[in-house]
Amino acid sequence: MSERDTRAADEPDILAEIQAEVARELEEDRPPVGGPAYQVVAAIVVLVLGLAAAYLAQGYGLGTLQRPGPGLWPFAVSVLIAVLAVVLLVIGRRLEDAEKFSRASLLVLAGGATFVGLGVLLPTIGFEIPSVLLCMVWLRFLGGESWRSTIVIALATTATFYLLFLYALGIPLPHLIAF
Repeated sequence: MSERDTRAADEPDILAEIQAEVARELEEDRPPVGGPAYQVVAAIVVLVLGLAAAYLAQGYGLGTLQRPGPGLWPFAVSVLIAVLAVVLLVIGRRLEDAEKFSRASLLVLAGGATFVGLGVLLPTIGFEIPSVLLCMVWLRFLGGESWRSTIVIALATTATFYLLFLYALGIPLPHLIAF
């Protein structure tokens, strides 16, 4: 038997060992399982958010498919979210892979709260300051990045979105800086 044949025969064993080790490590790091009740609660929360967003989007005007209004795209996405929540509500009682709520779950709430803060501050003080603050909170406090990378990424991201929305797409966002 040549060295090549021996190596080819050993590769499936090595691959299986690596896969088993990775599976063990992932299982150790996984949070406790919450069960079907957590699936149902999550589906209800997402359903309420989807329906509320659809209602708010309708207020912007849907228009027609030939002449879409500003609320058509947010309305379509909100309805899709609500439909997917209903699907999860129906099949969620049979699923066992939901995680229990923990301290890490609070990070999701903090991220959502800061995003709402962006929406509240945007009309009053413009796009730039709330966007930089949002990026900094998400990167430094929720993501654990260093201050150096947080500042560089927050400024670069805000500048990129500024140029994209205001100049490339022509979307009139409230802003402080004008070129």
